[in-house]
Amino acid sequence: MSRATILQIIRYPVKGLSAEPLERVTVTAGETLPGDRIYAIENGPGRFDPEAPRHLPKVSFLMRARNGRLATLSTRFDPATHVLTIERGGRPVASGDLSSPIGRRMIEQFMAAFMQGELRGAPKVVSAAGHSFTDVAVKCLHIVNLASVRDLERVSGRAIDPLRFRANIYIDGLAPWEEFRWLDMDLAVGTARLSVIDRTHRCAATEVDPASGERNVAVTSELRRHFGHEDFGIYAKVITGGEIGVGDGLGVVG
Repeated sequence: MSRATILQIIRYPVKGLSAEPLERVTVTAGETLPGDRIYAIENGPGRFDPEAPRHLPKVSFLMRARNGRLATLSTRFDPATHVLTIERGGRPVASGDLSSPIGRRMIEQFMAAFMQGELRGAPKVVSAAGHSFTDVAVKCLHIVNLASVRDLERVSGRAIDPLRFRANIYIDGLAPWEEFRWLDMDLAVGTARLSVIDRTHRCAATEVDPASGERNVAVTSELRRHFGHEDFGIYAKVITGGEIGVGDGLGVVG
Protein backbone atom coordinates (compact mmCIF):
# COMPACT_ATOMS: atom_id res chain seq x y z
CA MET A 1 0.00 0.00 0.00
CA SER A 2 1.07 3.57 -0.63
CA ARG A 3 2.56 5.83 2.00
CA ALA A 4 0.95 9.20 2.64
CA THR A 5 2.38 12.50 3.88
CA ILE A 6 0.83 14.69 6.57
CA LEU A 7 0.05 18.13 5.14
CA GLN A 8 -1.92 19.57 8.07
CA ILE A 9 -2.50 18.88 11.75
CA ILE A 10 -5.47 20.72 13.24
CA ARG A 11 -7.22 20.92 16.58
CA TYR A 12 -10.44 22.66 17.56
CA PRO A 13 -10.12 23.96 21.14
CA VAL A 14 -13.84 24.84 21.30
CA LYS A 15 -16.37 22.55 19.63
CA GLY A 16 -17.94 24.23 16.62
CA LEU A 17 -15.47 27.13 16.49
CA SER A 18 -12.26 27.82 14.54
CA ALA A 19 -9.48 25.45 13.57
CA GLU A 20 -6.02 25.82 15.10
CA PRO A 21 -3.16 24.49 12.92
CA LEU A 22 -0.16 22.79 14.53
CA GLU A 23 3.26 22.00 13.12
CA ARG A 24 4.16 19.23 15.58
CA VAL A 25 2.37 17.60 18.50
CA THR A 26 2.88 14.73 20.91
CA VAL A 27 -0.01 12.28 21.06
CA THR A 28 -0.76 9.91 23.94
CA ALA A 29 -2.12 6.36 23.77
CA GLY A 30 -5.89 6.29 24.19
CA GLU A 31 -6.28 10.07 23.92
CA THR A 32 -7.40 12.64 21.37
CA LEU A 33 -5.15 15.28 19.83
CA PRO A 34 -3.98 17.41 22.79
CA GLY A 35 -6.26 20.41 23.27
CA ASP A 36 -8.87 19.18 20.80
CA ARG A 37 -12.46 20.11 21.67
CA ILE A 38 -11.67 20.59 25.34
CA TYR A 39 -14.49 23.14 25.59
CA ALA A 40 -18.03 23.17 24.24
CA ILE A 41 -20.99 25.54 24.47
CA GLU A 42 -24.24 23.93 25.59
CA ASN A 43 -27.28 25.00 23.62
CA GLY A 44 -29.68 25.74 26.46
CA PRO A 45 -30.26 23.55 29.52
CA GLY A 46 -27.84 20.67 29.24
CA ARG A 47 -27.02 17.33 30.76
CA PHE A 48 -23.26 17.68 30.90
CA ASP A 49 -21.93 17.17 34.43
CA PRO A 50 -18.28 18.24 34.85
CA GLU A 51 -18.06 16.12 37.99
CA ALA A 52 -19.10 13.02 36.04
CA PRO A 53 -18.29 13.79 32.38
CA ARG A 54 -19.62 11.50 29.68
CA HIS A 55 -20.09 11.61 25.95
CA LEU A 56 -23.27 13.39 24.86
CA PRO A 57 -24.84 13.74 21.40
CA LYS A 58 -23.48 16.73 19.50
CA VAL A 59 -26.98 18.23 19.33
CA SER A 60 -26.50 19.10 23.01
CA PHE A 61 -24.02 21.78 21.98
CA LEU A 62 -23.67 24.63 19.52
CA MET A 63 -22.27 23.01 16.38
CA ARG A 64 -22.04 23.70 12.67
CA ALA A 65 -24.44 20.96 11.58
CA ARG A 66 -27.30 23.08 12.96
CA ASN A 67 -25.65 26.41 13.69
CA GLY A 68 -23.89 27.37 10.46
CA ARG A 69 -23.54 31.00 11.63
CA LEU A 70 -20.65 29.87 13.83
CA ALA A 71 -18.53 29.69 10.66
CA THR A 72 -18.75 33.47 10.28
CA LEU A 73 -16.79 33.88 13.51
CA SER A 74 -13.01 33.69 13.68
CA THR A 75 -11.66 32.56 17.04
CA ARG A 76 -8.22 32.34 18.64
CA PHE A 77 -7.48 30.24 21.71
CA ASP A 78 -4.38 30.69 23.88
CA PRO A 79 -3.55 27.28 25.41
CA ALA A 80 -1.38 28.92 28.08
CA THR A 81 -4.06 31.26 29.43
CA HIS A 82 -7.24 29.60 28.04
CA VAL A 83 -8.33 33.00 26.73
CA LEU A 84 -10.71 32.72 23.77
CA THR A 85 -10.91 35.75 21.47
CA ILE A 86 -13.79 35.99 19.00
CA GLU A 87 -13.66 38.16 15.89
CA ARG A 88 -16.35 38.95 13.35
CA GLY A 89 -15.52 40.67 10.11
CA GLY A 90 -11.93 41.07 11.26
CA ARG A 91 -12.87 42.94 14.44
CA PRO A 92 -12.72 41.57 18.03
CA VAL A 93 -16.22 41.21 19.49
CA ALA A 94 -15.66 39.16 22.66
CA SER A 95 -12.87 37.72 24.77
CA GLY A 96 -12.74 35.67 27.95
CA ASP A 97 -10.69 33.23 29.99
CA LEU A 98 -12.63 29.98 29.63
CA SER A 99 -11.06 28.59 32.80
CA SER A 100 -12.70 31.33 34.91
CA PRO A 101 -16.40 31.98 35.65
CA ILE A 102 -16.13 35.63 34.59
CA GLY A 103 -14.39 34.75 31.33
CA ARG A 104 -16.96 32.08 30.49
CA ARG A 105 -19.73 34.55 31.21
CA MET A 106 -18.27 37.01 28.69
CA ILE A 107 -18.36 34.37 25.96
CA GLU A 108 -21.82 33.15 27.00
CA GLN A 109 -23.25 36.66 26.84
CA PHE A 110 -21.88 37.18 23.36
CA MET A 111 -23.23 33.83 22.14
CA ALA A 112 -26.63 34.54 23.68
CA ALA A 113 -26.91 37.65 21.51
CA PHE A 114 -25.18 36.32 18.38
CA MET A 115 -27.07 33.01 18.26
CA GLN A 116 -30.44 34.48 19.24
CA GLY A 117 -33.20 32.53 17.52
CA GLU A 118 -31.16 29.31 17.41
CA LEU A 119 -30.92 28.72 21.15
CA ARG A 120 -33.03 26.47 23.37
CA GLY A 121 -32.00 28.52 26.39
CA ALA A 122 -29.02 30.35 27.81
CA PRO A 123 -25.72 29.07 26.33
CA LYS A 124 -23.19 27.68 28.78
CA VAL A 125 -19.45 27.05 28.32
CA VAL A 126 -18.59 23.60 29.70
CA SER A 127 -15.45 21.52 30.22
CA ALA A 128 -14.02 18.77 32.42
CA ALA A 129 -10.48 17.61 33.04
CA GLY A 130 -9.49 14.93 30.53
CA HIS A 131 -12.75 15.18 28.58
CA SER A 132 -13.03 15.92 24.85
CA PHE A 133 -16.31 16.93 23.18
CA THR A 134 -15.78 14.86 20.03
CA ASP A 135 -18.64 13.52 17.92
CA VAL A 136 -17.84 9.91 18.86
CA ALA A 137 -17.51 8.42 22.32
CA VAL A 138 -14.13 6.78 21.77
CA LYS A 139 -11.06 9.03 22.01
CA CYS A 140 -9.38 9.04 18.60
CA LEU A 141 -7.98 11.14 15.75
CA HIS A 142 -9.91 12.02 12.60
CA ILE A 143 -7.97 11.61 9.33
CA VAL A 144 -8.97 12.86 5.85
CA ASN A 145 -7.33 11.93 2.54
CA LEU A 146 -7.03 14.98 0.26
CA ALA A 147 -7.12 12.75 -2.82
CA SER A 148 -10.63 11.70 -1.77
CA VAL A 149 -11.56 15.38 -1.44
CA ARG A 150 -10.39 15.98 -5.01
CA ASP A 151 -12.38 12.98 -6.22
CA LEU A 152 -15.50 14.30 -4.53
CA GLU A 153 -14.86 17.65 -6.23
CA ARG A 154 -14.55 15.84 -9.57
CA VAL A 155 -17.89 14.03 -9.36
CA SER A 156 -19.79 16.93 -7.81
CA GLY A 157 -18.35 19.63 -10.06
CA ARG A 158 -17.89 21.86 -7.00
CA ALA A 159 -14.86 23.21 -5.15
CA ILE A 160 -14.80 21.68 -1.66
CA ASP A 161 -12.70 23.17 1.13
CA PRO A 162 -11.19 20.23 3.07
CA LEU A 163 -11.80 22.15 6.31
CA ARG A 164 -15.49 21.33 5.89
CA PHE A 165 -14.62 17.92 7.33
CA ARG A 166 -13.02 19.33 10.52
CA ALA A 167 -10.42 16.57 10.66
CA ASN A 168 -7.34 16.44 12.87
CA ILE A 169 -4.93 15.14 10.21
CA TYR A 170 -5.01 15.82 6.45
CA ILE A 171 -2.88 13.52 4.32
CA ASP A 172 -1.94 13.34 0.64
CA GLY A 173 -0.08 10.99 -1.67
CA LEU A 174 -2.65 8.17 -1.76
CA ALA A 175 -5.19 7.07 -4.32
CA PRO A 176 -8.70 8.35 -3.65
CA TRP A 177 -10.54 6.34 -0.99
CA GLU A 178 -7.50 4.15 -0.24
CA GLU A 179 -7.91 5.08 3.42
CA PHE A 180 -11.07 2.96 3.59
CA ARG A 181 -8.89 -0.12 3.03
CA TRP A 182 -7.12 0.59 6.32
CA LEU A 183 -9.98 -0.44 8.60
CA ASP A 184 -8.64 -2.58 11.50
CA MET A 185 -5.05 -1.95 10.35
CA ASP A 186 -2.25 -0.21 12.28
CA LEU A 187 -0.54 2.92 10.99
CA ALA A 188 2.93 4.29 11.63
CA VAL A 189 3.14 8.08 11.77
CA GLY A 190 6.14 9.91 13.20
CA THR A 191 7.08 7.99 16.34
CA ALA A 192 3.44 7.13 17.09
CA ARG A 193 1.28 4.16 16.15
CA LEU A 194 -2.42 4.37 15.35
CA SER A 195 -5.12 1.77 14.80
CA VAL A 196 -7.91 2.56 12.31
CA ILE A 197 -11.24 1.81 13.99
CA ASP A 198 -13.97 3.15 11.70
CA ARG A 199 -15.01 5.18 8.71
CA THR A 200 -16.41 8.64 9.48
CA HIS A 201 -20.13 8.93 8.83
CA ARG A 202 -20.83 12.49 7.74
CA CYS A 203 -23.60 14.86 8.80
CA ALA A 204 -25.03 18.20 7.73
CA ALA A 205 -22.04 20.08 9.17
CA THR A 206 -20.17 19.32 5.92
CA GLU A 207 -22.72 21.39 3.99
CA VAL A 208 -21.43 24.56 5.68
CA ASP A 209 -18.72 26.57 3.93
CA PRO A 210 -16.01 27.08 6.58
CA ALA A 211 -15.36 30.64 5.38
CA SER A 212 -18.82 32.06 4.71
CA GLY A 213 -21.10 29.92 6.86
CA GLU A 214 -23.36 29.31 3.85
CA ARG A 215 -24.84 25.87 3.20
CA ASN A 216 -23.73 25.58 -0.40
CA VAL A 217 -22.68 21.96 -1.04
CA ALA A 218 -24.85 18.99 -0.06
CA VAL A 219 -21.87 16.77 0.69
CA THR A 220 -23.82 13.83 2.12
CA SER A 221 -26.15 13.80 -0.90
CA GLU A 222 -23.19 13.91 -3.29
CA LEU A 223 -21.52 11.02 -1.46
CA ARG A 224 -24.70 8.96 -1.53
CA ARG A 225 -25.39 9.73 -5.21
CA HIS A 226 -21.92 8.98 -6.53
CA PHE A 227 -20.49 6.45 -4.07
CA GLY A 228 -23.49 4.82 -2.36
CA HIS A 229 -22.56 5.85 1.18
CA GLU A 230 -22.24 8.93 3.42
CA ASP A 231 -18.74 8.24 4.78
CA PHE A 232 -15.74 10.51 4.45
CA GLY A 233 -12.51 10.12 6.42
CA ILE A 234 -11.48 7.60 9.04
CA TYR A 235 -11.11 7.44 12.81
CA ALA A 236 -7.86 6.10 14.27
CA LYS A 237 -7.06 5.40 17.90
CA VAL A 238 -3.58 6.15 19.28
CA ILE A 239 -2.12 2.85 20.50
CA THR A 240 1.48 4.01 21.00
CA GLY A 241 2.16 7.62 21.86
CA GLY A 242 4.79 9.71 20.09
CA GLU A 243 5.46 12.88 18.15
CA ILE A 244 3.84 13.59 14.81
CA GLY A 245 4.43 16.58 12.56
CA VAL A 246 3.61 18.18 9.23
CA GLY A 247 5.72 16.49 6.57
CA ASP A 248 5.86 13.14 8.38
CA GLY A 249 4.99 10.01 6.48
CA LEU A 250 1.99 7.87 7.37
CA GLY A 251 1.49 4.30 6.26
CA VAL A 252 0.30 0.84 7.17
CA VAL A 253 2.59 -1.01 9.58
CA GLY A 254 4.11 -4.03 7.84
